[in-house]
Amino acid sequence: MTIWVTATKDRDRQIGAFRVIRVFSLGLAAALSVILGTAPARAGMIDESGLKPWENCALCHSLDGVSRMAKFPKLAGQVPAYIEKQIWDFRAAKRTNDGEQMQGMAGLIADKDIPVVAKYFGALPPPPPADPPPDGERTDGQALYHTGDPTRGLPACASCHGKDKVAQSGAPRLEAQHADYVIKQLTDFRSGDRTNDPGGVMAGVAAKLSDADIRAVGGYLAAVPRN
Repeated sequence: MTIWVTATKDRDRQIGAFRVIRVFSLGLAAALSVILGTAPARAGMIDESGLKPWENCALCHSLDGVSRMAKFPKLAGQVPAYIEKQIWDFRAAKRTNDGEQMQGMAGLIADKDIPVVAKYFGALPPPPPADPPPDGERTDGQALYHTGDPTRGLPACASCHGKDKVAQSGAPRLEAQHADYVIKQLTDFRSGDRTNDPGGVMAGVAAKLSDADIRAVGGYLAAVPRN
């Protein structure tokens, strides 16, 4: 079975017009079972002959790194070291808050190809931002991201996630990410469903955020360009 994956026209010109992902029917069934959370993917079920190591990832994250579903994060322009860490954490079951879907998919990536995949997505043009949220929510999200809230002991998100901070902090870039994805991650850090943050830093921050705070931050970041 052949799946034609095409990016948007603008991005096609940047990453090479049309690309073809060839996945045999058993491989497609395995990949879909992982996406739907019905069964773990098994190595060997996807015919990888002729595929680049990142092309299996494109089933969910798209070849241009701009996923069409908020369930899957946009990886275009993301910090490569962060992508690498997440793949390793999924493989080691240190991160399971996606319904264990990525455990199976991460297991399909050879050790030597993990940095290749991370570098590929990290080198792509950054994703376009979404439309701004309502004014009040945007203002609240902007304040939390850039200033934090000293009265609650909340640091500014930008102190770790800012463009000039991520290399040192190991944190991901969050601008232009799906709002619902950011909201889910913050909610999972707060509830303890996600625990792969170094030193529990994100768990401590998220514990001080209200539902309204989380929505505001997610909505604000989705509309900010990733320069």
